[in-house]
Amino acid sequence: MRFEPAGIPWAWYSDPEILRLEQERIFGRSWQYVGHTGQVEKPGDVLVAQAGAIPVLVTRDEAGELHGLLNVCRHRGSIVVDEPGNRKSLQCPYHAWTYGLDGALRAAPRAEREGGIDLAALSLVRLALGRWGPFLFVNPEPGASPLAELLGELPELVASAGIDVDRLRFHHRGAAELAANWKLVCENFLECYHCPVAHPGFSELVDVSPEAYGLEQGRWHSSQLGSVRQNGRGLDVDGNVEHGQFHFLWPNLVLNIYPGRANLSLGPIAPLAPERTGRFLDYFFGEEVEQHWIDELLAFDDQVGREDAALVERAQRGVRAGVLEHGTLLPQSEQLIAHFQALMAEALAG
Repeated sequence: MRFEPAGIPWAWYSDPEILRLEQERIFGRSWQYVGHTGQVEKPGDVLVAQAGAIPVLVTRDEAGELHGLLNVCRHRGSIVVDEPGNRKSLQCPYHAWTYGLDGALRAAPRAEREGGIDLAALSLVRLALGRWGPFLFVNPEPGASPLAELLGELPELVASAGIDVDRLRFHHRGAAELAANWKLVCENFLECYHCPVAHPGFSELVDVSPEAYGLEQGRWHSSQLGSVRQNGRGLDVDGNVEHGQFHFLWPNLVLNIYPGRANLSLGPIAPLAPERTGRFLDYFFGEEVEQHWIDELLAFDDQVGREDAALVERAQRGVRAGVLEHGTLLPQSEQLIAHFQALMAEALAG
């Protein structure tokens, strides 16, 4: 079979103007995972996060209600809150404009003296806030479609692995920066064609042959389903989770479930610059999972992550050269990349 050059241009992986459009047309209009309910468990708790380049807050007010807010003061555009914590109010450090936990402007120094300031009209901008189990999402787009429409059948797929998301317990957050465009990092996640060569440990545990490694896609999500090899090695897989599931939710959320005990990790892949990506993963486990197994899984996952980091940074050095216009995609093994790139082109077309 002959493969033709395909996919979005390599220039899109280093062009600042493309990143500007992505921030506007993708991250400014999409649901973004920002954290979990354990971070805003008590009245007064404030979660600080990003939706692409957009600074956001999730707060729990005195009545226990959650709010999604733009973390930008309505006065001179300053960031209002720098660090998470528990607060009675949200006060901008620039001119002390003070907001309630619901985002309403409560006080602005000299407002009464100088007049003409309608406090009620200058609340922090509200953002759509969605929840799946303990997982919190925000969407900056006014009139955003419900989160459930984006999730589609993803919650059912996760449940089919034996994972009850409401019974998971947060363990820790791991973060990293990569010298690569965010799309390369997403696309690396979306195929296991590279696994036999680049991930020997993972490939000893999971059957990554094309006959056994399942690839599925919905409107907004892509899924990779991996069975444990007979006599697979590298991780103790005794437990209720029989198969691995590795999901991608548009535009940039990854979700991993390894075989073995109850486990799940998820987090966004976000652009910091045209050739710089930041990402984090929040790790959750069942409350009955032993610490020694958690340590074993984290070491296994860290090895896979370090291998992937080297791959995408190597690829970025190649695509920035500008000699080749396009890459090449295998129609079966890399079909999830093609799906991602189709969504990308659709979004950037406006």
